Amino acid sequence: MSGTEQTSTEQGGGTEQGPRPTRLAGAAAVAGIEGLGLVAGGVYMLVRGLADGGDLTGGLTLAVTLVALGLIPLAAARGLWLRRSWSRGPAVITQILALPIAWQMLQSNGVIPAGIVLAALAVTGLVLLVNPATTEALGIRRPGQEA
Repeated sequence: MSGTEQTSTEQGGGTEQGPRPTRLAGAAAVAGIEGLGLVAGGVYMLVRGLADGGDLTGGLTLAVTLVALGLIPLAAARGLWLRRSWSRGPAVITQILALPIAWQMLQSNGVIPAGIVLAALAVTGLVLLVNPATTEALGIRRPGQEA
């Protein structure tokens, strides 16, 4: 191998051998959907805040926060799709944080359907992310497993 060539493991983890497992593609899709939902929510809050003319500072702060938080699962989705081992951590954290948010949504009238969708995405995402096929495709070794 020449000095300019690097394997995908040296570039950021993961492995490019064989086809991408369906579970890994599914985990990337779940993280991407969640990220897009957060970004869309942020844009909605920004537009709503500008249209209402009410508390512009609070609305703008919430909008920017939602967009910034949406970038985390979007980056994780891209990393999962490209088989980067670092991406599993942010994706798992996103799923874990989504569960109590979904629970709160299920307790509120008017957003129960959104809570159901978020809970289903979070549980599905967690199942896909801890699946042995996903961890193997990302090049993550289990404790006690040889290099």
